[in-house]
Amino acid sequence: MFRQLREDIACVKSRDPAARSAMEILLLYPGLKAIRLHRLANKFYKKKMFFAARWLSQRASKKTGVEIHPAVEVGKRFFIDHGTGVVIGETAVIGDDVTIYQGVTLGGTGKDTGKRHPTIGNNVMIGAGAKVLGPLVIGDNSRIAAGAVVLEDIPPNSTAVGVPARVVKKDGMRVDDLDQIHIPDPIAQEISRLEAEITELKNKLKTEENK
Repeated sequence: MFRQLREDIACVKSRDPAARSAMEILLLYPGLKAIRLHRLANKFYKKKMFFAARWLSQRASKKTGVEIHPAVEVGKRFFIDHGTGVVIGETAVIGDDVTIYQGVTLGGTGKDTGKRHPTIGNNVMIGAGAKVLGPLVIGDNSRIAAGAVVLEDIPPNSTAVGVPARVVKKDGMRVDDLDQIHIPDPIAQEISRLEAEITELKNKLKTEENK
């Protein structure tokens, strides 16, 4: 247990430049507190002590703003940065060396039964506010951009952005010319299309009037 705690503290220190000391991380970081309570709740859950497990998970949620179902399987060196608004559903599985930021949801779509939540591979980063929904798989070493909505599997070594999310980089090579800033806005695209159509109609009306 103590070795795991040391690993958790070390991973926070290595990934958060604002972290000053192990004591500060242990006592003041809500993400670490949420993970510690979750590991205990998960042990109760595996022993079929479901009420105690849920009580612990709800206590953690009130204290940290992070809600993790006690059934969730979590790997080593899991880091939740900031933490507020993180929700992780019952059948989610999280690999080793995963980092997620505030506002992330690993949730369901309401359409699936059994395995309803995502499986997150090793060394994955999920940006602030991203939503990963359904029994999909995020491959090892992948990055999900802030605000993305992931509804399909993301292959290993990929970067996904947008709503819905699409892969823009794989194995270090760009898939297209998108980046996390220059993402096509579907509403803006539709407005541009309508403006072009209106302009075309106006030109046709002027042509007819001049005949």
